[in-house]
Amino acid sequence: MEWRVRAIRGATTASENTEEAIREAVMELLDELEGHNQIDRDEMISAIFTTTPDLDAIFPAAIARERPHWDNVALLDVQQMHVEGSLPRCIRCLIHINTPVSQLEIYHPYLRHAKNLRPDWTLAQVSGKVSPAVKSGRR
Repeated sequence: MEWRVRAIRGATTASENTEEAIREAVMELLDELEGHNQIDRDEMISAIFTTTPDLDAIFPAAIARERPHWDNVALLDVQQMHVEGSLPRCIRCLIHINTPVSQLEIYHPYLRHAKNLRPDWTLAQVSGKVSPAVKSGRR
């Protein structure tokens, strides 16, 4: 079994620009990322969080750092560039991990209004056109 560095990405939206709303969205996204990908938290390398310019009440990395085993993960917050017509109040996450799982077996959650960013993945999950590992719950 060969271990490699893999990237897991996901996105969500906050209902408003408040610490509480951002915290709720970030925790939901990280719960989904960790739960569906069966992440060994000791194998996490780094995580990059981006937010749209309309979210500035709290740093998503500060929220992640409160989670068990995230205190030694390299975390970075950056602001997404503004593109006219883009999804408002969006939070994206990119996590790097060491894992024996193939890239095709990794589940990349797009939650809330962020589902619209990757409709191809949402449709594949609904229609059953996903890898056997994803179907078996090992996403």
